[in-house]
Amino acid sequence: MDTLQRFRARLGASVSGLFSHGEIPLQRTADYPGDAGLCGPGSVSWKAVGDVSVFVGAIRALLVQAAHPEAVAGVDDHSRYRDDPMGRLNRTAFYVTSATFGAMPEVEQAVDRVRAAHQGVSGTSHRGLAYDAAMPDLAAWVHNTLTESFLVSYREFGLGLTEAEADRFVVEQSQVGAMLGAAPLPQTAAELHTWVRTHPDLAPSPGMRAAVDFLRQPPLPARQRYGYGVLMHGAISTMPPELTGVLGLRARPGARLGASALLRFLRWGLRNSPSWRAALDRCGAPYDPSEFREMPRRDH
Repeated sequence: MDTLQRFRARLGASVSGLFSHGEIPLQRTADYPGDAGLCGPGSVSWKAVGDVSVFVGAIRALLVQAAHPEAVAGVDDHSRYRDDPMGRLNRTAFYVTSATFGAMPEVEQAVDRVRAAHQGVSGTSHRGLAYDAAMPDLAAWVHNTLTESFLVSYREFGLGLTEAEADRFVVEQSQVGAMLGAAPLPQTAAELHTWVRTHPDLAPSPGMRAAVDFLRQPPLPARQRYGYGVLMHGAISTMPPELTGVLGLRARPGARLGASALLRFLRWGLRNSPSWRAALDRCGAPYDPSEFREMPRRDH
């Protein structure tokens, strides 16, 4: 193994270590040959979610989701994110990866897991409003903000999309939202951005402050903490003032440039997602292996 390969292997191990606290998705995806899943090899979703800009999108989504008092109350009251943050990260990554790149049985299993996890997630927010994770509007807030954050992050820090491609991404991802019972589900990028930015229920809350404080300083290993901070401020730099005002956030000067530089380095070092590669293998689609890292394996 030459020096470049060794460096990429160490970098990949550092990143994949964050996702070693749970089940690895798509481990049996080859059992479904030819199944394109919801999106397929020609989709925008495979390109966008397979890129390293997805790291910024994930952080951005968690921050934005906290701006809805009822949605964040469900997390604050029922989630173990403070006690098991890496476990929650892994469960979220498993869901996103399976829903985007999986064969249809894997997509359906991922959606069923989310539905099961949401059972009993109900209560009353600090402002006296009832919430239930199964409510279509709350499911829509979580789903749409995730879609919008991945879209914004790829357009800002990825390889770019045309407006038509951005609309296709929204439509592709809305299929997952529909399976979860989320409504409404905007069908264009412009509608999605407006829906998130002008949502009438957004307001500060105790749950929001707790979530934002946690996301500012999550319990990461020291070697990963600096990079996380760069990506987090890059995420904040992409938010409209309607959201940063509610969340009480402000990006550092130069945040977007810093995140762009770090992501260019990560794109070179990590290349594209191994889950994207596994999905292409499953579908028999051609690709250049040098542009992808290999799927990690775990002994059982």
